[in-house]
Amino acid sequence: MNRFQRLISTTDLSRVYHLGLEEISAVRDVNLEVLPGQFIALVGRSGSGKTTLLNLLAGLDQPTSGTVLFEDRDLSTLSESELTEIRRHKIGFVFQSFGLLPLLSAFENVELPLRISGVAPGEREQRTRDALDMVSLWRRARHRPYELSGGEQQRVAIARAIVTRPPLVLADEPTGELDSVNARSIFGLFNEMVRDQGISVVAATHDSTLLAMADEVKEIRDGSLRDHAEIGRRYRS
Repeated sequence: MNRFQRLISTTDLSRVYHLGLEEISAVRDVNLEVLPGQFIALVGRSGSGKTTLLNLLAGLDQPTSGTVLFEDRDLSTLSESELTEIRRHKIGFVFQSFGLLPLLSAFENVELPLRISGVAPGEREQRTRDALDMVSLWRRARHRPYELSGGEQQRVAIARAIVTRPPLVLADEPTGELDSVNARSIFGLFNEMVRDQGISVVAATHDSTLLAMADEVKEIRDGSLRDHAEIGRRYRS
């Protein structure tokens, strides 16, 4: 894919929820483009619509109106099996809560998506090692989550997200449970992945101290996306 082709884009994307007689606009007319090899930080307070927007980008939720194009395919026209294939091979997910399986080692947690996809054992081992090497945790590969620090657990979660070699990683408050040192380390790792591997990253955060590491900063407020240039200068100052 050409560096300047859109990996994912939205047009007038909106999501409305109904609670009884009340309408809640979680996302309002969002227009967003993500290019290959781009790191976008999505900033906003809790409840601003960040998670809903990420879910829409991943096809985990359906828009009330507007469209999401992934590699020029309209997600709303795809079957559930086609969406599953995209999420399995094209999009990596990183969450605030790490989401590691406690009885599996770091290696087994990272390897799991490859097992589910039916990747052959030899290739599974090499790709898992490559992913753990990328996050500097191969030496901890045999440790279970409870034997790892919070920062290490999040690095394992990132390795799991990239082991399928997806073009896009969506991260929802990935530093929310980490101290400032580990938070900066995780955002630095995203920066390296974008620069060295050409992976696109969209990371939602409420931590304004991390925004200088991103290529672009987008602010979401009451479901609406704000212009990145002014927001980026304000948060970086």
